[in-house]
Amino acid sequence: MTDPRTDTSTSPTSTAVPAPVDAEQSDVLPTGLVDVAVIGGGSAGLNGALMLGRSRRSVVVIDGDLRFEIVLEGGGRLTTRRVLVATGVRDELPAVPGLAAHWGHGLIHCPYCHGWEVRDQAIGILASGPGSVHQALLFRQLSDDVLYFRRGTELDEEGRARLEALGVRIIEDEVTEVVAAGDGTLAAVRLTDGTQVPRHTLAVASRPLPRLEGLEGLGLEVEELPGGIAAKVPSGMGGVTGVPGVSVGGNVTDPMAQVGASAASGASAGAFLNASLVMAEADAAVAALSGAGAR
Repeated sequence: MTDPRTDTSTSPTSTAVPAPVDAEQSDVLPTGLVDVAVIGGGSAGLNGALMLGRSRRSVVVIDGDLRFEIVLEGGGRLTTRRVLVATGVRDELPAVPGLAAHWGHGLIHCPYCHGWEVRDQAIGILASGPGSVHQALLFRQLSDDVLYFRRGTELDEEGRARLEALGVRIIEDEVTEVVAAGDGTLAAVRLTDGTQVPRHTLAVASRPLPRLEGLEGLGLEVEELPGGIAAKVPSGMGGVTGVPGVSVGGNVTDPMAQVGASAASGASAGAFLNASLVMAEADAAVAALSGAGAR
């Protein structure tokens, strides 16, 4: 569905460019102006689209790799009055050979998201900073067999004392490689002296960064969180950003939010976008009546 009305407010017209994973399964692209392009089909994006759709707004959800230009990667064109960016984050991992291949399987980061599934297993914490001590203590609650691979990171006496008191052994040698078993699953951690330390699961504090590849043209600000633990697109109430007509929702603006919070963020952003369109249309109607009266 397309909306033939135009927005006479001062907000710039935005365009979005998706590259569908399977073009044959994509909906037919609107040829006219749409109210909002939602970039990202996760919980935040879909809930934002739902709020807008229930307000009778024309919405296109773009989910896939993007090249943010005026045209779609497949050659189509899309013009939209507003943009909701809900692309989530990508997790930056330590540069340890063999590590990234196990992300989401033998390599995890959150004890609340994945800890129950690895309870009572041999767990290794790959330290990436002072916050890794807290991560180790959380996983120690789930298993008696937890090792702390320090990897040259800072470890104060208080943190060391807590780990040792709970039976978490600290490995001082540097990690050179994560070793896979014959079936591809995680098997061990190799140290500088060649020793292989068997582990079923590794945990690491990844660094979430907003997924803005292809969206550089929007000029969205990226802000570092304290300690460099993550980065986000700063936003105000309802996901409003410093770029007129562009809002954000979900992990792209709150990297630590879980699914429920991300969904709520998307819904709020959708409601705020609809409100901005309502006001723009009301102002346009007032201007049109004033112009008619002047004639």
